[in-house]
Amino acid sequence: MHSEAVASRSADQKDSRESRNGGPQLDAVSLAIIEQLQEDGRRPYAAIGKAVGLSEAAVRQRVQKLLDQGVMQIVAVTDPLTVGFRRQAMVGVNVEGDVESVAEALSAMSECEYVVMTAGSFDLMVEVVCEDDDHLLEVINRRIRAVPGVRSTESFVYLRLKKQTYMWGTR
Repeated sequence: MHSEAVASRSADQKDSRESRNGGPQLDAVSLAIIEQLQEDGRRPYAAIGKAVGLSEAAVRQRVQKLLDQGVMQIVAVTDPLTVGFRRQAMVGVNVEGDVESVAEALSAMSECEYVVMTAGSFDLMVEVVCEDDDHLLEVINRRIRAVPGVRSTESFVYLRLKKQTYMWGTR
């Protein structure tokens, strides 16, 4: 994204974004930095600075602030199969009582990579990454189903991961 495009983001977009998520205020330059890092998390700060119209030091400070605020993370995204995890599944969870407490308990499990409260057939959707089928069975049967408030689960075992991307841009 070029600096002209950064400058052209409207204040209306920024204001509506802030009121929707209640999170930290993000200006057009911070959003442009995030987009640069979504394209390439190892992009040098000098290159990002050139694209968004800031110095390398200013980009470094902004990135650190975004990390400190929890707006973003910079991580290596792996294919679980290549690093020893042979089984992934999405688990739909129905809850009796407080959904938040069940979500917190599941979030504490290292195998639960993604926990989302949903509206629809399930109260929670949980992505689970395991070493093998035995490990998946243990996680679902002995750990997830043992959480107080879990009424039922339905598992959707991944046969092949076709697409995994984190480049949705910013709004």
